[in-house]
Amino acid sequence: MASPSFAIVIPARYASTRYPGKPLVPLKGAGGTAKTLIQRSWECASSVAGCTGVWVATDDARIADEVHGFGGSVVMTSPECANGTERCADAIAQLGDIADVVVNLQGDAPLSPTFAVERLVARLSADPSAVMATPAVRCSPSVLKHLLDDVAEGRVGGTTAVFDRSDRALYFSKRILPYLPNAEQIEEPVPVHLHLGMYAYRPEALYAYRSSEPSNLELLEGLEQLRFLDMGMPVSVVRLEPLEWDSIELNNPSDVAVIQRVLIQRGID
Repeated sequence: MASPSFAIVIPARYASTRYPGKPLVPLKGAGGTAKTLIQRSWECASSVAGCTGVWVATDDARIADEVHGFGGSVVMTSPECANGTERCADAIAQLGDIADVVVNLQGDAPLSPTFAVERLVARLSADPSAVMATPAVRCSPSVLKHLLDDVAEGRVGGTTAVFDRSDRALYFSKRILPYLPNAEQIEEPVPVHLHLGMYAYRPEALYAYRSSEPSNLELLEGLEQLRFLDMGMPVSVVRLEPLEWDSIELNNPSDVAVIQRVLIQRGID
């Protein structure tokens, strides 16, 4: 059986509640070159082998101008889109039948492991009942410390995932799950999985999502993927062991220095 084709959509909005304008925040790499967050996310997506195309989905002319400036493709989406999944649904409604699977590589995750995209697509191929697949990486001690520091400072940081023995998602939260009574003393393997900002959807699941009302948990947590669970639609989790680098998302201004340090460590210009 041939592998399903896939395309990547990068949803990006300017009016982030936690960090307005973050797609245009400059991040310096190993050579001292400053590139915007959206360009680094685009370059990350463009490095994925086998992709049929990459589009940035936005409703903001400033982001569109930036993407056009570095040679990227843009699809303008409705400002009424409540989250990245709705924006992906709006994008494919305009683009048409671009691939068997649509991958959402979020625009604030330039350190995402590109090899995970292939695993997500393969998981959907192997699990016909799943409507969406998403990765969760086991936290290294340093990533867990980053999450704990965010909690201590009152910041909303990364998202954690819990799942059953069949790797079906049970819940996602901006809290650290599961509960760790002695988090500072946890040794490897850390029993916490950081959810990465990457989703692979079947197109029909995107349309069903878009036509459904937001769930209460989705609104409370601010996590779009919870709508699938509320709708009773199976979400498959691709588990990853700790990466060789800390895959930190840009959620707060304090994350800029952390991401730049990883870019330098990995030799990314």
